[in-house]
Amino acid sequence: MNFIPSDKKHLNDWKRIIIPDDNELHKIDHYISCGGYRALEKALEMKPEEIIEEVKKSNLRGRGGACFPTGLKWSFMPKNSDKPKYLCVNGDESEPGTFKDRQIFEHNPHLLIEGTIIACYAMGVTSAYIYIRGEYNKWIMMLQKAIDDAYTKGFIGENILGKDFSTQITIHRGAGAYICGEESSLMNSIEGKRGYPRVKPPFPAQSGLWGCPTTINNAETISNVPLIINNGWEWYSKIGASRHPGPILIGVSGNINNPGVFEMPTGRPLLEIINEWAGGATANKKIKAVIPGGSSTMILRGDQLEGVCMDSESLKSAGSSVGTAGIIVMDEDTDLIDVITRITKFYYHESCGQCTPCREGTNWMFRILKRFQNYEACSEDIDLLLDIANNIEGNTVCALGDAAAWPVQSIIRNFRDEFEKRTKASELKEAGN
Repeated sequence: MNFIPSDKKHLNDWKRIIIPDDNELHKIDHYISCGGYRALEKALEMKPEEIIEEVKKSNLRGRGGACFPTGLKWSFMPKNSDKPKYLCVNGDESEPGTFKDRQIFEHNPHLLIEGTIIACYAMGVTSAYIYIRGEYNKWIMMLQKAIDDAYTKGFIGENILGKDFSTQITIHRGAGAYICGEESSLMNSIEGKRGYPRVKPPFPAQSGLWGCPTTINNAETISNVPLIINNGWEWYSKIGASRHPGPILIGVSGNINNPGVFEMPTGRPLLEIINEWAGGATANKKIKAVIPGGSSTMILRGDQLEGVCMDSESLKSAGSSVGTAGIIVMDEDTDLIDVITRITKFYYHESCGQCTPCREGTNWMFRILKRFQNYEACSEDIDLLLDIANNIEGNTVCALGDAAAWPVQSIIRNFRDEFEKRTKASELKEAGN
């Protein structure tokens, strides 16, 4: 795993703060000696509404894909409620191409725990669940050890730091279902139910876990909270892109010389990340395509990356999104038909089947793409494929349908010639017969 390539000294001007260059932060005594849990001490001297306002002003946006303003989401939690209130920290991380959250679990788990406790105090939450995919057993054990240590030190539990505030933190293991990364499916999974997304409204802040007010935040999002409390919203808001500020963990994989997780300010140019941070495409080949934010985001052409930056506004303008910041690089030799067929098969397999457009549409798209893969498609199949994707998008209970449709829509828009070559080949083959 790499955080910053050692041969790029000028990049060390950025001092990592989520994953510092410190291999001992998972040990609670070392974390405390480095200033850990001071943000919690500071937060407990503040009023809950002051913390929410601080997070609002910082403009911290979710790191789980939607980029929703975190402070605004926290403000939706009812202040006065007869029901218990819950926080769910989403560490499911089952988006293909994404592998950032597990670095927090391994290298700086107490930052996540501290952020979770602060969030609980700000919203009046007495029980928090950290939801992690079951395949992450190694990282679950690491985080559980950190949680146990925090209980021992009195940072979690009853009357934290002698204050009239108590909260509990529990790790909940997922069972390998991609759909449970969706917030309402995640809640159903915690309740022991089938991972079906819920129809909204009501939204989780009104009716979440067991019908009680609930907030769901990504693990990396929560890990940013102690940074804001310690340093103030003004400091945080000046890091990176003004409309999407702060540090961000970016995973780079694919046809790349130096794959890994890199922490940097938001808004760095995409080509700089690929060529300088991640060492460029393998064998100095040209970049054919890039998926910027995990497999559910729109695919970009390699020759259209100039000026595109890793922040929500820039990528939106480029026709994609920052998603979970999982960059997948494909070089000039990549068979894009194989890529999109594999991606679509994943969404077909992971569809919960609740919504007809998603259940039937993902299967239909996969079968058509198999025809392209086998040189058996006709020219009409290109527009048929696009029509199916268009009819899935926006017509499902959750965003899995959109996640399946967007890669197909973008690859046809940007690489239609790849599909046309296959149809011409299949038509010539048929004519020869």
